[in-house]
Amino acid sequence: MNKYLAAAGTLAFFVGLVHSFLGERLIFRRMRDGAIVPTNGGKIIGEGHVRIIWASWHMVTLFGWLIAATLIWLAASPDRMQNQGLVLSAIASTMFASALLVLFATRARHPGWAGLLAVAVLVWLGDGT
Repeated sequence: MNKYLAAAGTLAFFVGLVHSFLGERLIFRRMRDGAIVPTNGGKIIGEGHVRIIWASWHMVTLFGWLIAATLIWLAASPDRMQNQGLVLSAIASTMFASALLVLFATRARHPGWAGLLAVAVLVWLGDGT
C-alpha cells in the first residue's frame, strides 16, 4: 500500500466533501427559493446562470472524488497500471495548478488552496515510492 497516495486520496475526498457542504451552507442557501436547485441570483445573476453555477460547483466535487478514488485504487495496488506515472503526474499537476488558482483568486483567504496543494505534494511524494 502506497501510504502517500492513500493519504492524498483520502484528503481529496475530504476536500470535496467540505467544498460541497460549505458551498451549500454559505452560498447556495441564500439563493434557494424552496427548491433543491437554487434559482435566485438577485439583481445580478439570472436563474439560468445560478443553476449552472450550482451544477458546476458540485461537478468540481464529483471530479475531486473521482480523482480521490483513482488515488486510493492506485495506492492499494501500484502495479495495476502501465502508465501510472503519467496519471499521477497529471493528477499532481492539476491539483497544484488548482491550488495556485484558488490562492491567487482569493488572495489566500480561501483555505481550499492548502488542501489542494497538500494533495499535490502527497501525490508527488507517492509517485516516487
